[in-house]
Amino acid sequence: MAKTATRLVAAHDHRLCIEEALDSASKLCLARGARFTALRRRVLELVWESHQPIKAYDILERLNKTERGAKPPTVYRALDFLIGQGLVHRLESLNAFVGCPHPGQDHDFQFLICDGCGTVFEIAAPAVRAALAAHAAGMGFTIKRQTIEVHGTCKACARGGTA
Repeated sequence: MAKTATRLVAAHDHRLCIEEALDSASKLCLARGARFTALRRRVLELVWESHQPIKAYDILERLNKTERGAKPPTVYRALDFLIGQGLVHRLESLNAFVGCPHPGQDHDFQFLICDGCGTVFEIAAPAVRAALAAHAAGMGFTIKRQTIEVHGTCKACARGGTA
């Protein structure tokens, strides 16, 4: 079903990955005329820091280590901006956030979430999108956006018996 999958957790140089995400975000915002402030940049950096879904209050806690006085609305406004620019996704079932590995590309969100290790895979499954659109159209419903979250067990956890 899925032609491509991007594993948001992988054994690689996290610093390089973060730098690439920040660079892409900066270029995208500049091209769109959107203000990529130092605070928004720092929040995006924190989202990408571990490649695991992160909750807003965890971002706030980490942010307060360097940016004294940050409050929940500050974090939520930054996250709203990042989501609006397509730089971050909100995982509804976890009430957490992950960086988008495809910023600037128009795509629907489909995620495989391992309940064992927390790994999140963002997948491109056009057949899923088409099936939903066909069913919706048959009911006279117009889809504006879709996010699909599927919980289960990744291959590594299945082998190790983690989940």
